[in-house]
Amino acid sequence: MDEALLRSLTPSVLAVLVRRGADFAAAEDAVQDALLEAVRVWPADPPRDPKGWLVTAAWRKFLDATRSDTARRRREDLVQEEPAPGPAPSADDTLQLYFLCAHPSLTPSSAVALTLRAVGGLTTRQIAQAYLVPEATMAQRISRAKRTVSGVRFDRPGDVATVLRVLYLVFNEGYSGDIDLAAEAIRLTRQLAAAIDHPEVAGLLALMLLHHARRAARIAPDGSLVPLAEQDRGRWDTRAIAEGVEILQTALARDRLGEFQAQAAIAALHADAPRAEETDWVQIVEWYDELARLTDSPVVRLNRAVAVGEADGPHAGLAELARLDASLPRYTAVAAYLHERAGDPATAARLYAEAAKKATDALERDHLTRQAARLNTRLRH
Repeated sequence: MDEALLRSLTPSVLAVLVRRGADFAAAEDAVQDALLEAVRVWPADPPRDPKGWLVTAAWRKFLDATRSDTARRRREDLVQEEPAPGPAPSADDTLQLYFLCAHPSLTPSSAVALTLRAVGGLTTRQIAQAYLVPEATMAQRISRAKRTVSGVRFDRPGDVATVLRVLYLVFNEGYSGDIDLAAEAIRLTRQLAAAIDHPEVAGLLALMLLHHARRAARIAPDGSLVPLAEQDRGRWDTRAIAEGVEILQTALARDRLGEFQAQAAIAALHADAPRAEETDWVQIVEWYDELARLTDSPVVRLNRAVAVGEADGPHAGLAELARLDASLPRYTAVAAYLHERAGDPATAARLYAEAAKKATDALERDHLTRQAARLNTRLRH
C-alpha cells in the first residue's frame, strides 16, 4: 500500500467533496473512511484511477453519513451530483484547503492543528506530541475547529494574513517528524507568491528559504542541536540563500514593510556573515526595532535583547532583558547566555539548568543541559 500516494491525494479528494456541498467536518470524516477502505481493498484489487476511486468512495461515505430526515429528502439531488466514472481531473487543491482551514474564526493554534490533521496527513497523536498536550485534548481542539468551519464554503475562505500565519507555524513544525512539513510549507508559499502579488507573501517565502538553507547544519552527527554561531556555514545552502535574498530585496523595494519581511531581513544578515563574529549586529538591532514596532511582540523584544548584547555588550543586553517579563519562553536561557558572556559562569550554569527544566523541545532541553554541564565542569577545575 502506497501511503504517500494516499496522503498526496487526500487534499484534492477533500476539496471535491466540499465543492459538491459537503460541509468540511463531514467531508473530512468521509475521506478518512474512504482511505481506510482503500487500505483494505487496494492491496488485492488496485484501481486504475486511484483519485477517481477515492472521490467516488468518499462521496458514498458522505451520503451514508447524512441519512437523516433532511438528507433523505435531498438524497436524490445529491446522488445526481456523484462524480461520473473515469479519470478525475488532476489538481492540487492543498493551498485552497489552507485558506479554508485558516478561516479567521479559528485561533492560529486551532488553524494549524486542523491543517496538520486534514491536509498534512498527521494523526491526532502526532499533532498532540508536537504540541506537548494529551491526545484527548488535541482531539477536542480539532473537533471544535471542524465544527467552527463546518458551514464554510470555498467562496468564503480565510484572509491572506491568516494563511501566512498558518504557513509560518506549519513551517516551524516542520524540522522533525514523519512528513517534511517545512518543505511542503515552502512549496505552498511559492504557489501563493505566484498567485498573489503581496510583499508579505514574498517576505514569508524569503524567510522560509533563508532559514531552511541552514537546516543541514542545525543538527550534529550525534543528534544534538548546533547553535547558529557554531554552525558549519559551509553546509548552508547558498542557492537557497541567494534566492531568499533576491526575493526579499524585491519585496523591500516596494516600501510596504511587514513582519515577515523584517524577519527575513534579520535572517539575511545572519546569512551574509562569512563567520559568526562578522555578523552585523548593529543593523540586526535596527531591524528588531522595526519588527517590535510592527508587532509589539514580547518575544521579539526578547530576541532584541540578545542582539543588543552582541552589539553593545552583554551588560547592555542584560539591561534590556530586565525590562521584560521573566515568564517569557526562553527568557531564562537568554539570561544564562548573557551572564556567561558577562563573565559570570556560576550564575550562567544555574540558569542553563533552570532553562533546561522549562524547555518543551527535546533538542533544546538537551542543548541547555549540556551547556550547564560544560560550565559546571569548568567551575570544578
